[in-house]
Amino acid sequence: MKNPVWWFSASLIWSVVAFTGESMAVYYGKSLGKLSEFHHGVSGHVYAVDGRTLFIKDYTYDGEGPAAFFYVGNTKAPSNNGAQRLRDERGSTGVLKRYRRKDITLTLPEGKTFHSIRWFSVWCDEFSVNFGDVKIPRNLDYPKPQKISALSGVHGVSSDPIVIVDAQTLLIPNFSYDGEAPDAKFWVGRGDKPSPQGIRIPDENGKVTPLRKYDHKTIVLTLPDDLTIFDIGHFGVWCEAFTVDFGHIRIPEVTNVPPSLKMLGVSPQSKLNCEVLYDDLAFEVRWAVAGESVVIQLVAKLEDGEYMSFGISGDENHTQMVGSDVTVAWVDKSTLKGYAYDYYLDAKSQCAGTRGSCPDERLAEKTNSVRLLNAAMVNGYSIVTYQRPLKAMDDLDRVVRSDKPQPIVWAVGPLNSRQEVSYHSHFTKGDKFLDFGRAPAWNCPMPEMDENNMDDLKPQVGNKKPTKVNNGQYLVETTNAGNNKNQYDDDADSVISETNSYKDQASRRTNRPVPTPKPAPQTDAWYIPPINCNEPEDGVFYAQMGPTGGKHGYSAITGHVGWGISWYINGLLIPEINVVRGKTYTFVTEGGFDANIPARYHPFYITDDPVGGYEHKTPEERAAINIYAGVRQSRSGDVIPTGVGRLCNWTPDTNGPEADEFSSFGAYQRTLTLKCDRGEPGVVTFTPDRNTPDTVYYQCFTHRYLGWKINVLDSCDISGEESQKHEVIQSPDGAESEEIGETIARRNEK
Repeated sequence: MKNPVWWFSASLIWSVVAFTGESMAVYYGKSLGKLSEFHHGVSGHVYAVDGRTLFIKDYTYDGEGPAAFFYVGNTKAPSNNGAQRLRDERGSTGVLKRYRRKDITLTLPEGKTFHSIRWFSVWCDEFSVNFGDVKIPRNLDYPKPQKISALSGVHGVSSDPIVIVDAQTLLIPNFSYDGEAPDAKFWVGRGDKPSPQGIRIPDENGKVTPLRKYDHKTIVLTLPDDLTIFDIGHFGVWCEAFTVDFGHIRIPEVTNVPPSLKMLGVSPQSKLNCEVLYDDLAFEVRWAVAGESVVIQLVAKLEDGEYMSFGISGDENHTQMVGSDVTVAWVDKSTLKGYAYDYYLDAKSQCAGTRGSCPDERLAEKTNSVRLLNAAMVNGYSIVTYQRPLKAMDDLDRVVRSDKPQPIVWAVGPLNSRQEVSYHSHFTKGDKFLDFGRAPAWNCPMPEMDENNMDDLKPQVGNKKPTKVNNGQYLVETTNAGNNKNQYDDDADSVISETNSYKDQASRRTNRPVPTPKPAPQTDAWYIPPINCNEPEDGVFYAQMGPTGGKHGYSAITGHVGWGISWYINGLLIPEINVVRGKTYTFVTEGGFDANIPARYHPFYITDDPVGGYEHKTPEERAAINIYAGVRQSRSGDVIPTGVGRLCNWTPDTNGPEADEFSSFGAYQRTLTLKCDRGEPGVVTFTPDRNTPDTVYYQCFTHRYLGWKINVLDSCDISGEESQKHEVIQSPDGAESEEIGETIARRNEK
């Protein structure tokens, strides 16, 4: 089974997006009345499902009108004046066709609610005729999700206040349970308190097995069969084997929540969008607009410790990382816990203080506009589902448009030691646009299974074997008609699919191949020759910036995650430097001098701290650190970096192979070009003495993990082979940099 996770999104996203639906087979929301029957057989009963959704029961129209459309407006009666056209139930804006007692769901235009319209009409544009309409009452009390009490009980059972999302859906924020009991289940029933006569509720993965441990996890539960919130009096956690109540809440008498999608007969999969962002990692984005927000699901084949990010470009017309508003998401493979954070990309650098690629809440309080809904690992795929508003909630957010395509950005890369983004290893190239408000379209691969992999599928309910359907695909049909879900147990989590939705997709499958993610190279680190204690003879080192060298470079050499750039000493990527006590060494520093551009500002200093980034450490952290060169202290006691100068960057060829494809640093170095800004370099002198530790580090004052080791020796005893010479040829304007690269590379490969 190459990619068995595509259908996981259907019930997961729509259990949250389910802002439409029904209860008890007769509940469709707030009744607005029947359509007036003026022309062309128009009829039907109209309901308000939520603030922006209409449901028409048994809608009929003969299709004979020359230019009929669905319209809403705020005038006293239907007219052309200020009216707005609606998309039909398929998302089309075309002329309406024939309908015969069909149930349809429509969404109001962006920015409109029932409070801003006064009528809904089937209107003919060509003759300005109203074929049938219904009036919208002023200040309509349309169905809304309702917040009720929080769970609290034994075995660590707790939550934030629970939300009744719709008549069959409960959102349990920050749910906790210690997992120690033998037979705990989610439980509902009639009356105020749980009893053995209650009903088991499947967990967020569709399972009814004993609950595992939860640690402040937000989950979505769906009531089974035709059971609705109107049928129950309580919800809680119940130990079925020992008939013990671990904690419950009373369900108040609610009458005005949205119906569920199932009640409206809406096929969840037909309402989802999906686009492939990066085929090699099977990186996909799925989404559905839900009222004033959008629910987004990111799926990718990631390595442990990697993140995936997706968001809105910093430029309204082009894809641009700087200034973009993105969500950074990942799943911890050891704990299976998911994360999703709102980020603002101020610059192409990891977060340093309040500059760089930072979580919004590092920049200003209460600015995280992203809400994690669920996360899972399925067959090695990281799946994170989150929700964010369409509008910008603060100055760090960008608007998600639903009226036209807009440029987006995405990236994949390693997390640093602070669990924040470092430099991206894969990212958006060229302009990439998405239309979030388009008619739903699934432009991602469908799963392919062969008969040799059928053992990977383990039905959790029912006893029927998989049945082959169109194009050699398989469908597991279960005997649990009430649950109406296919359930497969995976090493990480369950994969859930609505049976009817799967059948619909099976009938439309193509032979498009599923991408097979190529594994990240697991090769050894490049050999970087150390700079020996007798070289260079004048004791002068040139410290410049350059790329980390992919998975062969910084991270493989140091064991730490880099963020895309690192120090180059005398043209070498983070070499170990050997120095002798009592001798003075000079570092010509060319890491930038403009503190207002953090991605181009890297003051050089020498310290006993293997991490670096002194500027942003706490007072307690600073107290445990010594600095040996590269700073001065002001009269007020502030530590000021002195290792600043023009910026020189070893720059890779954007049209050449990626760093991972080079077998040696020397080969990679040939592709680098030294480019320097105008200005003067800085100078840092360092004289190690008997109090200097045997190992210190050259680092960046403003960023973490850019440098490496300096070995401090008592004497310089070179034996065996003659040491390599590390000559430095400087090119102030970068014009001779290709020749420099070749000279150094040839020397490195000797």
